[in-house]
Amino acid sequence: MMSDGQDSDICLIVEGAYPFVVGGVSSWLQDLILSMPDLRFSLVAIKAGNGAQPWRMAPPPNVVEVVEIPLLIEPCLPRRYPASQMKRIGRLLLAFLSTGGRDELIRLRQALEGLKPCPGAGDLLSNPEIFDLFTHYYDTAFRSASFHHFFWAMRVLLGGLLKMLLAPLPKARVYHTISTGFAGLLAARAAYETGHPAFITEHGIYMLERQIEIMMADWIGDQIETGLTLDREGHDLRDLWLAVFQTYTRACYDACDPIIALYGANNQTQRRLGARQERLRVIPNGIDAERFASMERACDPARPLVTLIGRVVPIKDVKTFIRAAALVLTDMPEVRFAILGPLDEDADYAADCEALVAELGIGNAVQFAGRVNVAEWLPRIDLIVLTSLSEAQPLVILEGGACGVPVVAPDVGSCREMIEGRAPGIDRPGGIVTELVNPEGTAAAILHLLRSPSLRRAMGEALCERVVRDYDRSAIIAEYRHIYEALGARVRFSELQ
Repeated sequence: MMSDGQDSDICLIVEGAYPFVVGGVSSWLQDLILSMPDLRFSLVAIKAGNGAQPWRMAPPPNVVEVVEIPLLIEPCLPRRYPASQMKRIGRLLLAFLSTGGRDELIRLRQALEGLKPCPGAGDLLSNPEIFDLFTHYYDTAFRSASFHHFFWAMRVLLGGLLKMLLAPLPKARVYHTISTGFAGLLAARAAYETGHPAFITEHGIYMLERQIEIMMADWIGDQIETGLTLDREGHDLRDLWLAVFQTYTRACYDACDPIIALYGANNQTQRRLGARQERLRVIPNGIDAERFASMERACDPARPLVTLIGRVVPIKDVKTFIRAAALVLTDMPEVRFAILGPLDEDADYAADCEALVAELGIGNAVQFAGRVNVAEWLPRIDLIVLTSLSEAQPLVILEGGACGVPVVAPDVGSCREMIEGRAPGIDRPGGIVTELVNPEGTAAAILHLLRSPSLRRAMGEALCERVVRDYDRSAIIAEYRHIYEALGARVRFSELQ
């Protein structure tokens, strides 16, 4: 999409989501944009590959510019640049990896601007002078690792940084990133380069999600086998990945104000990762509860329906849900289970899940429904179950709660706060909180609620009351409008000086 040449009010910076993915953060962004038709938005959409990637969501008319930035670096014959300039850029890259500092980022951007013709990330990472500096870094810090694996790690991590520094930057009054990581780097660059304010809304803590992926990854070579623990002797390439993402997180937090999380515990996590306390703020997600409250319940008392609503990917730990379903079915064979979410985001994992259902012999009771209209399913659902390894503030809990459907979920993200309330012991529970990766505990919670319709109904009513009281969409949209207006006014004031 081409720009009409005018600055936008807000530039949204998104990594791996809108407009390529449906649901979650993408749906939240679409709703935010639609709720402010008088504001002009531009969008930077960071994606993995260089090829055309279909948009699963159509940006509204007030999105006046879309810039797609691929992270993949295509092989190329590098252009030649003066050795002195390349050495300086290489040293600045390594310095930024160490500090994540504002000054290093600004000097790095200025050094890149000084190169003529404008380079690509591949030109720099294939340059012999920079390659020599990386080799020295490897010899100094990661000698025990395979150089092959080290080289590709640096190519991905620094390639993403260079892509953010070299990409076209939409002109906007305010820059709003939806994560740290590469999107956060672009927000930091925008703040320093334009002098305009940047801020961040983290739905989940990007650094923690990368931490889980990195500690579980079998694609990182030369690992010291330690499972998910971060305490270990010696260093491997996982340490490199973690350290670089920590640096990128710190750089984003240093540039952004306010730093928003969906609930208080994540604010404290942001603080531990380097965010300044005075910048922290909580704004939860919200829904239009009235839309769901009008739905008439259509449950089948003889065959209760239990659902997991979410993508079929490892971080949702769908296998724990399947194993819990098998345990429940031994006691209550009449129960039906459905997994409502796309199967195409990690086809191998989805195939593993389907194979597990077949192995456990429960294929007649467990349905993989794929991508669905959740609103059409909610009236028929007796119980929503989540088994995720990581969550922020799952909208399915709010949507189910607005329909009076109780929830079983692990103690991740804001699940406990939503289920038990902000004043546990005073607020009535809207479901049961379980332990992570615990099929037995999940099954026990499901059975407890299915065996007591009155308890299930009471918990559903409690959750519904809490959704209406604490998660009203219109109030939350108003908070974002206030932030946009306040930060934009700061820019307009400075332009008048």
